[in-house]
Amino acid sequence: MRLSIFSKLFLSHFAAIVLVSGSVGSYFYFSAIDNLMQALRSRLQNSAALISQGLDVRDLDQIRGVGDMATPVYRQYIESLRAFANANPDIAFIYVMRKEGERVSFVLDSDADRPAVAGEEYPHRIPAMMEGFVRPSVDEVITGDRWGYFLSGYSPLKSGVGQYLVGIDMYADRVQDKFEQIRLAGLLSLAFSLLLAAIFSSLLSRSFTRRIRNLSQRFTAVTPIDATAIPEAAGDELDQLSMSFDFMATQLTANQQSLQHARDELEKRVDDRTVELVRANDSLLEEIAERRRVEQRLEAASRTDYLTGVLNRRAMTRRLEQIAGRSAEEFCVILMDIDHFKQVNDRHGHDAGDQVLLRIVEEMRLGLRETDELARWGGEEFLLLLPQTAIAAATSLAERLCSRLAAATIDLAAQRLTVTGSFGVAQYRHGEDLDACLKRADEALYSAKAQGRNRVVTSPN
Repeated sequence: MRLSIFSKLFLSHFAAIVLVSGSVGSYFYFSAIDNLMQALRSRLQNSAALISQGLDVRDLDQIRGVGDMATPVYRQYIESLRAFANANPDIAFIYVMRKEGERVSFVLDSDADRPAVAGEEYPHRIPAMMEGFVRPSVDEVITGDRWGYFLSGYSPLKSGVGQYLVGIDMYADRVQDKFEQIRLAGLLSLAFSLLLAAIFSSLLSRSFTRRIRNLSQRFTAVTPIDATAIPEAAGDELDQLSMSFDFMATQLTANQQSLQHARDELEKRVDDRTVELVRANDSLLEEIAERRRVEQRLEAASRTDYLTGVLNRRAMTRRLEQIAGRSAEEFCVILMDIDHFKQVNDRHGHDAGDQVLLRIVEEMRLGLRETDELARWGGEEFLLLLPQTAIAAATSLAERLCSRLAAATIDLAAQRLTVTGSFGVAQYRHGEDLDACLKRADEALYSAKAQGRNRVVTSPN
């Protein structure tokens, strides 16, 4: 495709302006995103710390179970928390938790629809939440539980450090709305910058091409020529100007040899330019291929767990949503948790824990079918997806895996370990919420642990 000098000048200036303005705009955009996230996290942390000042550990020690929810102390604190939550539209829930050993349970919950009852154990071990029993903290990323997905801040009670904390949840969609506002402002700014770049580039290009045309017309005026004798011009205005000059020189000297020499030189330049273009095209193709390879590696890294190489939680969640959306396709899920994994880390170090995780993944892969999919669900917990599998076959597979893990040995530098796992099996009921199926598998897993670990428990259909 032939481009005029106007088009070339316009594109070059436009690209330069867009590059500069895009770099500056990207810097301010990402700075605004980071500042917003820091502001939200600071607000949640400070609000939790503020609320913790109004709570008395002696009163909270009186609230131990469901029967204490009718006491005046409980009602007084609940009304106070709900009033604070209602006064702040961005806040979803406010709650107080108690930590006794490794057990974390609710004391107060401002949720008016599905509140956690007093004494109810909270099964998740969110790092920022566990840190919140000791010092003010806030989630690094959005986390989820049975109430939804939130960004949360935590603060210990002044007289109950290590035992009580106050937590504040902000709905994830509220956080996303704030980011969307910044993105919209960034897009509008980008569109305005592109418009200004187009106008400026157009004006500058017209100024250059006008001068080139005037120069070409002056050459023609100096040596009038027959328009039919000029070969069809190729390329842009600069090429046309060059050909007009060559023709003028040829007519003035009337030297055929000089004309032939000029033609030979022109052909040589075309050949050299062709070689350069071929090399540039080959280089561009190699760069495109390398970028595609990098993109493929980045895509694989975003879908897999960095340590074990299996699917990560995000990729498995998308896979579960995909298969759950298909009509009339039954499948089962298996949740597996390594027994006493914390003791391995405490006694042998985290490097030994990583070796255990890698060996567990190796043993499980050897026991799975080609259609089964394995993901690291979190920490020492793994999730297996068994497509087109009934509950009986899933239970049988879980029992084989349980036996396989119990029989495997792991050689560390100091000693040889034997590690077992607890399994919870659940079958997806067509039309049910996916979280409900995962919850049943999780409940079955906890039942397996409660019954002594190193066993399989199947959730009833």
